[in-house]
Amino acid sequence: MTELSKEQASLEEIYTKAKNYINICESIDTNRDLLEDTELGDLAKEELRELERNKEILENEIRVLLLPKDPNDDKNIFLEIRAGTGGDEAALFVADLFKAYVRYAESKRWKVEIVSQSEGILGGFKEIIALIQGKGAYSRLKHEGGTHRVQRVPETESQGRVHTSAVTVAVMPEVDEVDVQINPNDLKIDVMRSSGHGGQSVNTTDSAVRITHIPTGIVVVNQDGKSQHKNKDAAMKVLRARLYEMQEGERLRQEMTDRKSQVGSGDRSERIRTYNFPQNRISDHRINLTLYRLDAIIEGGLFDEIVEPLIAHFQSEQMKNAGL
Repeated sequence: MTELSKEQASLEEIYTKAKNYINICESIDTNRDLLEDTELGDLAKEELRELERNKEILENEIRVLLLPKDPNDDKNIFLEIRAGTGGDEAALFVADLFKAYVRYAESKRWKVEIVSQSEGILGGFKEIIALIQGKGAYSRLKHEGGTHRVQRVPETESQGRVHTSAVTVAVMPEVDEVDVQINPNDLKIDVMRSSGHGGQSVNTTDSAVRITHIPTGIVVVNQDGKSQHKNKDAAMKVLRARLYEMQEGERLRQEMTDRKSQVGSGDRSERIRTYNFPQNRISDHRINLTLYRLDAIIEGGLFDEIVEPLIAHFQSEQMKNAGL
């Protein structure tokens, strides 16, 4: 029943637009028949122009709706940001980028819950993982996966020199247990005392959990909660998401021979964007988009200015490949 309800909901929009399209086509035929009418000809001609415009708009919208739907589009996501080259400055940018995503999530009324974090020496985060829950979270942020490069003058730089550092972003759909089967015998689970800054329970109880998936070597550590059970549950969710991402990546590599069609697939080795603070410039290298509004986008969480062109480009590539 649940699956049928979801299928019906997914078909409802295209069904409504298809009905409108048929009605417009019928109205166009009716108005064409009236063009020679001495009394109604001018009115029919004017209405025909409006109908033709609406028909073209609907055709484009229907083409997009006919594209194969990503089964993960409606899922919540795990957003993982890690410091790369650049040391302390990279860790500081992890915090800045995470705040920008949180502001964006707030604008969409999504819920953000920090799952795990590892603080940097001078502030920021070496790594932070958050669960973002809300309609369309994956569909809008799935193209954010990759290497994000930042160019700015660090707070610790006394001579005003611009440094370049990088962070990596991964966007993984939250998956159910039925989506990824994990053999308990493939897991090595260690418990330990939490480390770093925190509340009174830090370093007093064995609440931190480290799970190692032996076949793949994936390691997930969680120590944010006071309960060992909750930390283990959170770590398992992240592990499940990483395994699913690995499986999906392998499936895409097998199905797609043209790498260019995989815009924003989450390949973390790919440098996708540069944030240049001295020039107030943000550039997405995949679609050659450059905006001189970096401060507004970062501080205001206005990622739609980048997200919308990315989605449009990706849909255009899909339509070309599908011959639509």
